[in-house]
Amino acid sequence: MKLIKPSFWQNSNFLTILLYPFSLITYIINYYKKFSKQNDFKIKIICVGNIYIGGTGKTALSIEIYKLLKKKYKTVFIKKNYKNQKDEIKLLSSKGKVICHKSRLKALQSAQKKKFSLAVMDDGLQQKNIKYDLKIVCFNSSEGLGNAHLLPAGPLRESIDEMKYCDIAILNGEKSNNKLKKKLKEVNRNIKIFEGFYEPKNLIDLNKNRKYLMFCGIGNPHEFEKTLLKYKFKIKKKIIFPDHYHFSTKEIKNLRNNAKKNNLNIITTEKDYLRLTKKQRIKISHLKVRLRIKKLNEFKELLNNI
Repeated sequence: MKLIKPSFWQNSNFLTILLYPFSLITYIINYYKKFSKQNDFKIKIICVGNIYIGGTGKTALSIEIYKLLKKKYKTVFIKKNYKNQKDEIKLLSSKGKVICHKSRLKALQSAQKKKFSLAVMDDGLQQKNIKYDLKIVCFNSSEGLGNAHLLPAGPLRESIDEMKYCDIAILNGEKSNNKLKKKLKEVNRNIKIFEGFYEPKNLIDLNKNRKYLMFCGIGNPHEFEKTLLKYKFKIKKKIIFPDHYHFSTKEIKNLRNNAKKNNLNIITTEKDYLRLTKKQRIKISHLKVRLRIKKLNEFKELLNNI
């Protein structure tokens, strides 16, 4: 979904009330999904998803899980083939094997035929007709539940009550969120909660003495900015596009002109960089990050027990 999150998703206003009746449609759809017959697979399946739409770190977490388990299992990423998410597919493909299909069920069947023993599914918590061995939900620690309403009145794809069926919650970002932790435990006292943060991988390739124009089209641009500032980048201008945005040649040219006029270097995310053509990438830097999980040994133990 290409979007810039509206402010009322975080702090309710009159638009929240206006859109609330449409959220009932989301509730009804989710309610009937619960009656779906679950398909069981011989391959083990770890689902990494979210209920807050966009920018929760599920792709980054999927990559870390793949790294942790690839020696123990013949592992593959499963990704539903959305046209506007080619950036995520490219990113996953740069880290390991990916099976992409418009149907997650057919992707899993393919993985099973190819003798993979573990599938790490990037997204899919809302698909109730698959039996998962481990269900992990990701949140951005700063945004939490937003205004806690379902789409479109709020940012939630399904109710917080669905967390009673999840095994692990990961709260990603620079800020702790004890309120969210407490709420998750109220819904599911057995859920295991971990925190994660983003760590740059290519600082040595970037000149932090320069001043930068930052641009991105991701689900949570503020977290990208926080990471840059944490590592002492001098951000003088920022331009935000919708999530999964496809940049035109004219827009990149305008970014270059803006940067040149103000004597700035340009920096973006790895996801956005992968969306650019080779020609568009010229003189544009990107920050590569990995997700670091606190209490990693405890997290690894849970993964190894599936």
